[in-house]
Amino acid sequence: MESLNTLDQWLAHCERLHPLGIEMGLERVRAVAHRMGLRFACPVITVAGTNGKGSTCAMLEAILLQSGYRVGLYTSPHLVHFEERCRLRGEPVRADALLAHFALVERARLGRDLRHLPGRPQDVRGEISLTYFEFTTLVFLSLMAHTELDVVILEVGLGGRLDAVNLIDTDCAIITSIDLDHMEFLGPNRESIGREKAGIMRTGKPVIVSDPAPPQSVLKSAQVLGADLWLLGTDFQFSGDKQQWGWSGRGKRYSGLAYPALRGANQLLNAAGVLAALSALWDKLPVTAQAVRNGLALVELPGRFRIVPGQPVLVLDVAHNPHSVAALSENLDAMGFYPCTHAVFGAMADKDLAAMFARIGPLVDRWYFCDLPTPRAAKAEQLQSMLPARPAGSPAGSGPAVQPLASTCHGDPRSALQAAVSAADPADRIVVFGSFYTVGGVLRDGLPRLASQHLAS
Repeated sequence: MESLNTLDQWLAHCERLHPLGIEMGLERVRAVAHRMGLRFACPVITVAGTNGKGSTCAMLEAILLQSGYRVGLYTSPHLVHFEERCRLRGEPVRADALLAHFALVERARLGRDLRHLPGRPQDVRGEISLTYFEFTTLVFLSLMAHTELDVVILEVGLGGRLDAVNLIDTDCAIITSIDLDHMEFLGPNRESIGREKAGIMRTGKPVIVSDPAPPQSVLKSAQVLGADLWLLGTDFQFSGDKQQWGWSGRGKRYSGLAYPALRGANQLLNAAGVLAALSALWDKLPVTAQAVRNGLALVELPGRFRIVPGQPVLVLDVAHNPHSVAALSENLDAMGFYPCTHAVFGAMADKDLAAMFARIGPLVDRWYFCDLPTPRAAKAEQLQSMLPARPAGSPAGSGPAVQPLASTCHGDPRSALQAAVSAADPADRIVVFGSFYTVGGVLRDGLPRLASQHLAS
């Protein structure tokens, strides 16, 4: 540990600790947390789901900050900088603030110097192997546990029941949309995946389900466990027109709300779940109607249908499975007419790529496939080989000028974006999607500057 003095060194150390990138189960991470005496003295909100988790966490944080609460938020993955995974009181954590907590987790993992740790268990010894995600999750949990906070928001990384954040008992669980993703870990259908998501529920505690058609496994799990189930359409509901929307549920009502600052029609589902969670926690964390309005108006979340104005217009979205790509496609449809749509795309090889292409393919005229810096990613040439041919006479854009469908391969997202910017006309649009790595890759070196250089030329 004496030689690990920077964040990069600690992260490299974490990557070498475990032979697997993902190993489901809580036994190892719970044992290390026990050695650390890890616990929170404030309410905890845990958010699981296939899509919508990040938006839900961001809206919760924004409203609670507007209410004056000291909020801790842990989310994953990050887009550009590792420190983005945690915010304290609305600000990303500093890298140097994490170093002591890396050392604390490492001492507990190795079973050393336990007499200095709060839990001081003397009956658990020996080295414990942790994955990168487990180790770093404990680091952020330790940081938040040592910070004076009024509420902690935890986003599940994968699944729910066996995810590292689930070692912390929640005061309110939120389950967002459930769809097919990570099936090699979570099971082959929505019922099995829903059962894993339901693992974040706790007896007697509220669980908010913002999926309008949740799997029966979620409902049954809540009944068997004795959780306080809040269902969309039964315990809370929302409605709206082109100008405003309203929410009601279990004795509370909000009317005349402006639409959330996060773009996309699906954000109302997430916002409705957020208001249900805050209503369920009213006795512990009361919020004002003005805080709700301000929080929804000011909320920000990089990489979720972010539109960068300019000529051509740029759209960034971390959509990386068929469900989120369907939402992206609906949002692109709602943007109006563009002569040509250019798509920068890089994705993981284990995704349902055929379904993703089938949904968004009719909207895209030119593809720019890119490699990503992770072994899980599909190579650009592999993605290109899967691109379905478009029948003559069915263009996505203005017509014959973009036929036949064009595609090129690039070594990284930034070079793919540069190619798209060079090829696009001012009236076109460029969509960057497929993975956090794809969007993060184009943000890393300053996307707005790249666009402005093209405009200047």
